[in-house]
Amino acid sequence: MALINDHFLKLTKNYLFADIAKKVNAFKVTHPKADVISLGIGDVTRPLVPAVLEAMHKAVDEMGTVEGFHGYGPEEGYDFLREAIVKNDFLARGVKLDKSEIFVNDGAKSDTGNIQELVRWDNSVGVTDPIYPVYIDSNIMIGRAGVNVDGKWSNITYMHCNEANGFIPSIPDYKVDIIYLCYPNNPTGMVINRAELKKWVDYAIKNDVLIFYDAAYEAYIQDDDIPHSIYEIRGAKKVAIEFHSYSKTAGFTGIRCGYTVVPKELTVAGLDGNRYELNPLWDRRQCTKFNGTSYISQRAAEATYSPEGKRQVKEVIDYYMTNAKLMREALVEMGYTVYGGQNAPYLWVKTPNNETSWEFFEHLLYGAHVVCTPGVGFGPAGEGYIRLTSFGDREKCIEALERIKKWK
Repeated sequence: MALINDHFLKLTKNYLFADIAKKVNAFKVTHPKADVISLGIGDVTRPLVPAVLEAMHKAVDEMGTVEGFHGYGPEEGYDFLREAIVKNDFLARGVKLDKSEIFVNDGAKSDTGNIQELVRWDNSVGVTDPIYPVYIDSNIMIGRAGVNVDGKWSNITYMHCNEANGFIPSIPDYKVDIIYLCYPNNPTGMVINRAELKKWVDYAIKNDVLIFYDAAYEAYIQDDDIPHSIYEIRGAKKVAIEFHSYSKTAGFTGIRCGYTVVPKELTVAGLDGNRYELNPLWDRRQCTKFNGTSYISQRAAEATYSPEGKRQVKEVIDYYMTNAKLMREALVEMGYTVYGGQNAPYLWVKTPNNETSWEFFEHLLYGAHVVCTPGVGFGPAGEGYIRLTSFGDREKCIEALERIKKWK
């Protein structure tokens, strides 16, 4: 008799964004003439830049010839992209990596969820709160989270990010085996400077802690003092795995491409007392369970590093960050308390009058026909906040702000 993995039964019934979609669809059914503007889901809206389109067209043409056809590619990624990543994303910032430490994937979400397969189910886990739901859900699925008590999992340490600590979590005063960090942060839009990040690296080195560092939004950083990679901190290659994505950087949410960095210096202890490199183990895992990212997608990603590609991608990022600036300024003028939106495409807005996140979501939807993301969907500390994204069309963003102002 086959038995179900009952850890899956511990998951909440619906994924956060599925719940939002359900509520929005119900509203549209009862208000068919309403024009709903979404500032909630973190999907991009600007089209692919010309350099990427040209590279994709060229790759498709190659695939239509005997000489240029590509079947199964290397599970770790083609060398042309891995070398471009090393040169542009790391060496340019003084970080030395080898291409064999780069693993191309179909987007950061996949690897941030799958990476926990490398470590035992009984490792303790620490997460910032609020947090991207995939980090916790993937640990629930393997049985690492424990039981849910009043919205919190018993085997997970929640490191609260709130107004009192400037949304920078405090380092635990005890040892946690695995720490998830995401900067620029989703959902709060806040960042961490070099001094603060160094504290985490030092803690990890001292306590033999493994850090999973999500840098999916690093391209949106505007301030020079904010690191784009944890490897800019000395010693981080001994303790951290880092995740990157082209989804929000270059509009690849529908193309699917990203990469994970697993340094060869990184080792983890075994029960036999020996240390084991995670790089070859992750390579083995990928070769077994992943068939590689498409040749066309990887050529498209490579094009983002060309001079034209860099300029064009920056223009798109500037477009979204201008949206964020307009949104932040308008909301502050309306009297809202707003965080983020300066080094990230997300704004973290405090709900007024002690309304819960879902209450404000409903009021904003029915009152202004604008969709936000309830903060509590990102963890207990998200209660009393909503997340807004600046990924929308400029005119739609401005119209949404005008609606909120009239509604308020």
